[in-house]
Amino acid sequence: MTMTLESKGQNSAVLDIALSDGNHIPQVGLGILRVSDEETTPVVLNALEAGYRHIDGAAGYGNEAGMGRALAEAGLTRGDARGCMWVTTKLRDSEQGHDAALRAFDRQIGLLQLDYVDMYMIHWPTPFDWRSGETWTAFRELKEQGRVRTLGVCNFLPEHLERLHRETGEWPAVDQIELHPTWQQRDTVAFCREHGIAVEAYSPMARGADLQAGHGLISRIAGEHGVSEAQVILRWHIENGTIIIPKSVHADRQRENLDLFGFALTQSEHAAIDGLDGPVRAGHDPQTFSYA
Repeated sequence: MTMTLESKGQNSAVLDIALSDGNHIPQVGLGILRVSDEETTPVVLNALEAGYRHIDGAAGYGNEAGMGRALAEAGLTRGDARGCMWVTTKLRDSEQGHDAALRAFDRQIGLLQLDYVDMYMIHWPTPFDWRSGETWTAFRELKEQGRVRTLGVCNFLPEHLERLHRETGEWPAVDQIELHPTWQQRDTVAFCREHGIAVEAYSPMARGADLQAGHGLISRIAGEHGVSEAQVILRWHIENGTIIIPKSVHADRQRENLDLFGFALTQSEHAAIDGLDGPVRAGHDPQTFSYA
């Protein structure tokens, strides 16, 4: 199966976000956390058929080979078709450091069956074992070699971004963070915007918990627009200019998560979702966690 732009039904509706390095990333992508390597291949193929042009993976997920098989089967690993896709992967925290990162990337790009990845990211800042500065030096070399187009980080708080900048003189193009209506990380988002760093949200619906947020608020808004609760939350992200990578292994849900551009929230609806911000994250604390 070879994918073409014409065969990807909805992809023309998805906007691209301009990054500080001059590249453009599709605003909606597919996340594949907690998908087995074997299952990843059909999941990604379904997403490509639905119109996704952006797949977000990581070494720590253990399914880069499955992603690579899907991209190869779809004919998206080489040639003109490759340029239609945005592929992200992330370095294992246990492989941070200059030489270790270079070795890891060689393994990862082989599993993905690609000549380059669109974005390579430091997965967690690990401030208790900080090696992001030397890791970034390796990332810069990979970019200079044309093997990586965009450099990013995940889960970095403002203090981590500032430390990285002090050590390298650079800001990442993207910071991927846990972000959803009940955990909006406004200080981090404001810092990123101030420094030209695009914000990318993982767990954009708090792993489903936010679908029932606000004592039925999301459901009421969904009913007003004739869409699902998930689409309401994802549309809120879209209107905020956030890059999103919702995960689903179901083809129908993948299509639904991509179908966000036929309606808009009213100003009062958007403000009501803004008001759901709370003090509890759904995931891990960047100050203490490592995805080894």
